[in-house]
Parts: sequence; structure tokens; C-alpha cells
Amino acid sequence: MIGVDRMTIEAEICAMAEEKSYSISMAGVVVKEPLVKPKPEIGIDVLTSISPQTLEDSHIYVHCYFGNIYKDMLIRIWKTTFLVDRSSGTRAAMMHAENISIAPQWTLIADGSTFRFLLIFSSLPKSCERFDFIEEIAQAGGFFVKDILRNKEDVYHITIV
Repeated sequence: MIGVDRMTIEAEICAMAEEKSYSISMAGVVVKEPLVKPKPEIGIDVLTSISPQTLEDSHIYVHCYFGNIYKDMLIRIWKTTFLVDRSSGTRAAMMHAENISIAPQWTLIADGSTFRFLLIFSSLPKSCERFDFIEEIAQAGGFFVKDILRNKEDVYHITIV
């Protein structure tokens, strides 16, 4: 450290990771404990004021794969697409569609390719063990995948034909 001025040391310290704090001693740079941002504590009064349904609410992620065997096919999804609990009939509404157009818009699929898109749905009851993927539309050709087995993660990969 002989011949190094304080400005040089401070510049080197500033260049180091922001997650640590540093101090200068005669022997050089001494690394102290990493800086930890405290996690906010949630009071019991706040937790008891939130409805249990809100605390249990989660989303269901359905990764869809659609194989195009035709030339330049158009595809879209309707807002009337649901996951339906096979035992209770409860419906989970589609909340978001990623990488696919929502009707009346269309998405072009290149010929001979597999098209991938993601659909996000509201939750199904905890008691649901199996559900159907249903696109309810007033014309032929709506997507339908029957009897999907529920998993703990609520993330699914389905092939639509």
C-alpha cells in the first residue's frame, strides 16, 4: 500500500460490489459484513384483515404447443377460454395471453413449425384434481384438451391439435 494515496483506495473501493461495505486500515482494504436490507415485517393485524381466498389465490400457467402441418396457418385465442374443474365445474378465466393474438386479431404460423404460446389463468379450487382446457367460441375449431391432471406447481405443457 506504500505509494498509494487515499483517493486511489477510495476509487478502488467504489468500484467494488455495492453489496458489501468496506473500511480502510493501515494494512489495506478490510471487507466487513455484506449489507443486508431488512425484510419488512407484516403485523398479525394486517394478515388477519386479508381474506383467506386472497391469500390462497394464485395463477395457473399453461404453455401451449400447436403443430402446424399446413402452409402459413393463422391462429388466435378467444377471451372465452377457460380451465374447467371436472368435478365441480368451476371455471378459471384466462387473464393473459403471451405470444398469441386475442380474437379478432390473428397470428401467422410458418408452415411446418410448432408454435408456442403461454396462457395465464385465474386459480381453480384447491380440491380440483383434474380439469379441461376449453376455448368456447360460436364456431367450429375451438381448442379443447380433456382431463389434464393437476400438479402442485400449477404449470402445464399441453399440445393442442
